[in-house]
Amino acid sequence: MIERHVTFQVYPDKREEFEKLFVEDYRPAMAVMPGFVRVDLLCELDEPSQYQMVIRFENSEAAADWRSSAAHQLLQPKIKALYNDSKLQIYDVIA
Repeated sequence: MIERHVTFQVYPDKREEFEKLFVEDYRPAMAVMPGFVRVDLLCELDEPSQYQMVIRFENSEAAADWRSSAAHQLLQPKIKALYNDSKLQIYDVIA
């Protein structure tokens, strides 16, 4: 199993829109993908414009399928309009 942590620096005036897009569009689109396990959105307490999306897939291939899917490609411009920086870390889930 793999876990992807994507950190987003969201524009302060776009926080509500970012959260809404995640709940209404991003999570549902991802949840129907084969190999999907879970996705959560975390907001940093000390810096409320910084979010962490924590995504689990059964394997790297399932994660790659999500990134190349039509749904992901459609959502990319919408989410990119809401943040000014992002960082990705990928982990192998041991236990």
